[in-house]
Amino acid sequence: MKKTINIPLGSQHISLLEPVRFKFECENEKIISVDSDVGFVHRGIERACTTKFKFDAIGYVVARVCGLCAITHSLSYTAAVEKLLGGEITKKAKYLRILLLELDRIHSHMLCLSHTCENAGFEAMFMRIMGDRELVMEIQELLTGNRVQFDYINIGGVNRDINSEVAKKIIENLYEVKQRVLGYMDEFTNNWSLSLKFKGIGALSLDDAYMFNAIGPLARASGLNIDVRNEIDYLPFNEVGFAMQTQSEGDINARNIVRLHEILNSILMCENVLSGLPEGAIFTKLKGKPNGEAIVRFEAPRGELMYYVKGNGSAMLERVRIKTPTFASIPVFSHIFVGENYADAPAILASFDPCLSCTAK
Repeated sequence: MKKTINIPLGSQHISLLEPVRFKFECENEKIISVDSDVGFVHRGIERACTTKFKFDAIGYVVARVCGLCAITHSLSYTAAVEKLLGGEITKKAKYLRILLLELDRIHSHMLCLSHTCENAGFEAMFMRIMGDRELVMEIQELLTGNRVQFDYINIGGVNRDINSEVAKKIIENLYEVKQRVLGYMDEFTNNWSLSLKFKGIGALSLDDAYMFNAIGPLARASGLNIDVRNEIDYLPFNEVGFAMQTQSEGDINARNIVRLHEILNSILMCENVLSGLPEGAIFTKLKGKPNGEAIVRFEAPRGELMYYVKGNGSAMLERVRIKTPTFASIPVFSHIFVGENYADAPAILASFDPCLSCTAK
């Protein structure tokens, strides 16, 4: 006899301590429909950016939107303002921005992979990856002076240069991280708890990825060749070895593998930045005040992050609008759950790598 029950997941749940709730309608163990609610928290950051802070301070404000991709947020806003001011920053500043952007991606992906292990019941692997992630946090602290919130990007360049001693330490840490990630590859490929168990679970087809406008690793794991780094010219990603990483299966395992390969590619890009860092200044003074409209897109760890900025020639902006990857992905998240066993919901959710801190802005 079939029995239909409604089960909430979030916002206070061991698998989802974030301001979002999914409500599953289940028929016995199968999820037959999903409803989502992302309206639990509103911090008023966009409003504050147009009423409380002048344009040259907002880059530091939006870095507080999210602790995991703070650099991507501050860089997106700063690039938009630089477009309005009509300035060009130095190549060295661009390379240093790429370095921090890719370090953000590495530690964010490692956090996601560790949570995937935790939801699979593999606590030892969770602790191992989180311990290894400290190597990346040390690099970020060396470069910026902080482990989480990095006030590194400014209008016209970056706030800190890099010396040979710091570069040497970064290269050493990156080598260690690379060796650890290569070790993860075996676990995520051959270990039943992390790979074989999740093959075919939470799958997103290529057609559905197109239909729901999937972005980030979620899309690339389904074979959708989409990555903002391949489409923009704000920063010279192709000069430092960017290569898009895709899989075709679209399941939990494929999303894990995409993130592992992206970590390795990001490490390569960081090494290339350090070995080919141009000479010159890290800051260019840009004059004037923003006037007009600008839209900027960057590839955050979870997918496309978009900033819209509107200025009127004064120190206060008229509009700052932020479109985050997780908010854009909620419809496809809900779609993937349908037809799966409720017992697999935590693992599927962890493979999405949702960031509701960004969404609840």
